[in-house]
Amino acid sequence: MLDITAARADTDFSAAAFTGEPASGLPLPHLYARVAKHITPAEWPLIAHEVAAIERLKREKNAVILGHNYQAPEIFNTVADIVGDSLALAREAVTVDADVIVMAGVHFMAETAKLLNPGKTVLMPDMAAGCSLAESITAEDIRLLRKHYPGVPVVTYVNTSAEVKAESDYCCTSGNAVKVVRAVAKEWGVNRILMLPDEYLAQNVQKEVPELELIAWKGHCEVHERFTPQDIRDLRDAHPGVIVLAHPECPPEVVAEADYAGSTAGMADYVRDEKPARVVLITECSMADNVAVNHPDIEFVRPCNLCPHMRRITLPAIRRALETMGPQVEIDPAVADRARAAVERMLAIR
Repeated sequence: MLDITAARADTDFSAAAFTGEPASGLPLPHLYARVAKHITPAEWPLIAHEVAAIERLKREKNAVILGHNYQAPEIFNTVADIVGDSLALAREAVTVDADVIVMAGVHFMAETAKLLNPGKTVLMPDMAAGCSLAESITAEDIRLLRKHYPGVPVVTYVNTSAEVKAESDYCCTSGNAVKVVRAVAKEWGVNRILMLPDEYLAQNVQKEVPELELIAWKGHCEVHERFTPQDIRDLRDAHPGVIVLAHPECPPEVVAEADYAGSTAGMADYVRDEKPARVVLITECSMADNVAVNHPDIEFVRPCNLCPHMRRITLPAIRRALETMGPQVEIDPAVADRARAAVERMLAIR
């Protein structure tokens, strides 16, 4: 179990700390150092006030905040206890020693946390924080596809609703999709798999598994679908020597122009391990802001495509959720049991 008290041990949220230290004159200066490139000294006292209130509420409610890599820096680098991509958050969601989980992400992530923690309270600071991928397919669509492709297993991207997961055999993420489809093909003894709903992810995974036939859907991420090959070429012209890392939700022709393609966790690992002098992450631009905090010597080029849904999650919204203990994420038990099985089958693949 993750000890969230220990995880916060190096952060002082006492009243004394909030009054600031003489060296900086700002409240919570150790946290401000992590966001100083994005937040002015004039803005920080108000933000620090929200951070201090949230930390107090977390202690009172025995709550933990899960923060996706696309979250705004003032959330990702201050109040989030566990951060990562969808796969990491799904795995960590089952280990947290807390009564309350707050999802600083989008709605399908909160549903996944609830599926894996049915006895815990899961709060979604803004229920309108959705996902274009999740909205591109319905449970009825899956049922119709099964009729059209009898006997073909369904692997569904975790970026989907609980109802869609419940109609699926396995879930996957961008970080484990290749491993999952290979495992499913072996287990089922098939070479055709329905991989839904992200068309571009399926096409990019298809290149890695030529022995299989992946049947795709027409869902797209509204952030990643906007990138073009010309964007990559323009970036290389404007920033000589830049290393280009692309998310596999991008169109295949964009991925083909990149030096590396991988999940947000894969991108972060690449930066950590390869230490490129200059790098650009072809994904939601908050990702670069958050990765850059731990790599001050690396130049990050930032083509900024923001996810409007992630931006709905704010510090005041998180504070309000903890104060009111709502909105809470609830899932019909009949749906939850089947959806949970698809997620757990994914998590069992290592």
